[in-house]
Amino acid sequence: MVSKKTSQIAVIGSSDPTAEIVALATAVGRTVASMGAILICGGLGGVMQAAARGAKQAGGLTVGILPDYHKESANPFIDVVISSGLGHARNIVVAASGDLIIALPGSHGTRSEISIALKLSKPVIGVTTWGDTSGVRQIQDIEELKKVLMPFF
Repeated sequence: MVSKKTSQIAVIGSSDPTAEIVALATAVGRTVASMGAILICGGLGGVMQAAARGAKQAGGLTVGILPDYHKESANPFIDVVISSGLGHARNIVVAASGDLIIALPGSHGTRSEISIALKLSKPVIGVTTWGDTSGVRQIQDIEELKKVLMPFF
């Protein structure tokens, strides 16, 4: 018997977001989980925590790939903790683990994950941002995100 694998979606963004971006990341996480996908993130705070919180609110499964060896550093909404000990290099694992990447506003770490995902030929969706980055499909809101995600399920 062959079973269909569950989609894994990496959500990336700022570790120090504005309240508006926290709300957006929470909605993104809810959307990912409501579509039946596993949410992958860096496991710490900011966008990572907000997206994981949203996924848990919708009954989803979350995976956090930590930069350190201390699983207790994961945010409280992470179900599966991967303590990589890789520091910033864990961004490679985050990007490689998603079947597609949803990028929210962020900085250098987010940009590195986007670059890695594009190098791996993974689809990257920028929510309200990253449209100036070649290869990123920019969208403006959650309703548009749902429409863009539908072909992946």
